[in-house]
Amino acid sequence: MAHGNFDLQGKVAIVTGATRGIGQGIALGLAQAGAHIVCVGRSDDTITRAGVEQLGRKYLNIRADMAQKESPDMIVRQTLEAFGRIDILVNAAGITRRAMAIDVTEEDWQDVLDVNLTAVFFMCQRVARQFIKQGGGGKIINIGSMTSYQGGIKVIPYTASKAAVRMITMHMCNEWAQYGIHINAIAPGYIETDMTAAMRSEPERMAETAPRIPMKRWGRPEDLAGAAVFLASDASDYVNGFTIAVDGGFLAKS
Repeated sequence: MAHGNFDLQGKVAIVTGATRGIGQGIALGLAQAGAHIVCVGRSDDTITRAGVEQLGRKYLNIRADMAQKESPDMIVRQTLEAFGRIDILVNAAGITRRAMAIDVTEEDWQDVLDVNLTAVFFMCQRVARQFIKQGGGGKIINIGSMTSYQGGIKVIPYTASKAAVRMITMHMCNEWAQYGIHINAIAPGYIETDMTAAMRSEPERMAETAPRIPMKRWGRPEDLAGAAVFLASDASDYVNGFTIAVDGGFLAKS
């Protein structure tokens, strides 16, 4: 049960990538705080649906490939048909391609940027237009990464996309704050998801990263929920254009 300024009771939240991983953890956290959930994704949504509906919230699943240009308009249209309004957008859908920079192909580069950057911008734009039409503003949360702040290894298309997510979040704040739109980002640390499975299978990389986390563990998707509820709620009404790290202290350690 949410309290006071953290209460999202009756709010309508679109969460892309909500069928698993970070998106799922955030969607369930928003539902716990009172929000109805529009789950956007390509994989099975059974777990997300069950978690949201058990909390007594309304739920809509939209199957969409975020790399497709028509997806933002389709997602907004179906959400409005079901709920009549939008209050929160979380852009959590993302992909990566693991290769050394010297070996990255043009196809891999473009695939990652299409989902992690281009789709994020046009979802923000489309929902911001709806917020302006509705009046009263709204909340947008983008998902960055530690690579929004530092380079990474074997993920240069991902690094490029997540660094850009941080910067476009700042830019959109500058233009849209006048409409009451709050747009911030969360930079997750090392999180146990399907996306990080390949990295977690590499003993050398695990041995390298483990000592760098002051909290001595990798994060879990549910660890992102608190920051998301804060940024989606009235409690963050004077926070705008900022990227919050949820990383177990990783970025604090030199």
